[in-house]
Amino acid sequence: MPGPSSFTPRPINRSIPRKRFTAHQANQTLPLVQRIVSDIVAMHENALNLQEKLESSRDTKFAPAAQSRLDAAMDRLKDLVDELSGIGCELKDYQTGLIDFVGRHQGRDVYLCWKLGEEKIGYWHELNAGFAGRKPISTLQEGEKV
Repeated sequence: MPGPSSFTPRPINRSIPRKRFTAHQANQTLPLVQRIVSDIVAMHENALNLQEKLESSRDTKFAPAAQSRLDAAMDRLKDLVDELSGIGCELKDYQTGLIDFVGRHQGRDVYLCWKLGEEKIGYWHELNAGFAGRKPISTLQEGEKV
């Protein structure tokens, strides 16, 4: 069984059609997104701690209460991720608070990338490039292919 450091909740199934954002629109959502993502990161850490305590406890009397707290933390975490999905952005990392918004570059879908602690959307990347492929937002061409 993997240790608590590898604990990640199951992905949430997409039930909302993919929304596209301009960089400006994505930046306008950041005050709300930042609050939700801050809560997600904190709740994820809380769940990791609870899981670690549950796995390391030899006290069988402690287990039901710890499991109950872990279940409640997981339910809250799912609610927060659902709230974030409802806005139209995708959570990519529970620990760092990495978020992607679907945007457009030269007529194709790309991700507008933001991470907890950043003031605004500063980067974008191709859908299959990931965080390592981030490019400065100044290179984004939101119009159709030239």
